[in-house]
This record gives sequence, C-alpha cells and structure tokens, in this order.
Amino acid sequence: MEDSAIIDLYWKRSQQAIEETEKKYGGYCHSVAMRILLNREDAAETVNDTMLAAWNSIPPNRPNVLRTYLGRIVRNLSLNKLRHIHAQKRGEGDTWAALDELSDCVSDGTDFLEGIEANELAGIIQGFLTAQKEVDKRIFIRRYYYFDSIQEISTRFACGESKVKSILFRMRKKLEKRLTEEGYYYDERSSENKK
Repeated sequence: MEDSAIIDLYWKRSQQAIEETEKKYGGYCHSVAMRILLNREDAAETVNDTMLAAWNSIPPNRPNVLRTYLGRIVRNLSLNKLRHIHAQKRGEGDTWAALDELSDCVSDGTDFLEGIEANELAGIIQGFLTAQKEVDKRIFIRRYYYFDSIQEISTRFACGESKVKSILFRMRKKLEKRLTEEGYYYDERSSENKK
C-alpha cells in the first residue's frame, strides 16, 4: 500500500492504518530500535510505542515521507528508553560511544540529547552537513544518526576502519569549529562560556 493511502487511513481513524504501517515499516522501525537498544523486548515495546505515537499524531500531522516520520519517532523513543535504562551505565555499547564522541563538540553544558534536539542547533548541524563531501556526510550520518559501528561503516563504504575514524575525527573538529563560531561550543578548558 502506498504511503498516501496509509496516511489517509490515519485521517479516517481506521485501525487498518496501524496494520498497514506495521506491515510496511515494522521491520524498519524494529531495526532502528534494535540498533539503539540492543534488546529485542525493549525494541518491540518501542516499536509498539511508535505505532501509538503515529496514531496519536496523524492527524493533525500529515507527513510527506512516512518512513522518515516513523524513523524520527522510533529513534527518539529508543534514545529516551536507552537514557532511562542506562542512566547509570553511560559508555556502554556503540550507541553511547557514538553519543559520547559527538557530545564532546556539541554539548553546551546541558544534557547532550536535549541540546541536540534544539531547532537552532539542529539547523546549524544540518547546514554543516550540507557543506561536506557526500561520502563524509554519509559516514557521519551512519555513525551519529543510525549508530552504526566503525566496523559496519567500514564495510558499507569499503574502506579501512582507520580511514572511517579519521573522517569522523576531522568532521567532529570541523563541527566543533562551526559551533564555536556560532557561539554554541563550551570549552571547559577556558573560563568563558561562549553562549
């Protein structure tokens, strides 16, 4: 079934909307949740929560791309669940490793996940990515949006792990510089908070 037809079912408040969404995007949502949570039960629960969130938000929303809309919901719910589950265990697994790497250059002294969701900051990051080489941008997104491991990225892009690490390091430094210029980076080594 086409996305537009599925969205029409949501607007008609038909239960079939959930069935069709699960049929078409359930596997995708589960994959996103598993990559973040690394636990089948938690991922399944998050996918169910995603379907409920879609039901509750369509209408009034009418997403242009249903897959992207669901992906954002499942990703945010998964990160919230992970934050809750591992509040005392930061640093475990690829997801936390990726967040910890990126938080070094985008944190403003508040919780990283809250800071990254701010519209203005997200716009700066989006603008930064738009200006990067296509392959570098795709590697960055695979690591920091999809939470792929270095090894997975290396395999996907047919290059060595050291090259992937080098690209990510350089991009984090560039992003840090851009955020500093925009007034969002706080260097704990200096006494002044830039914003």
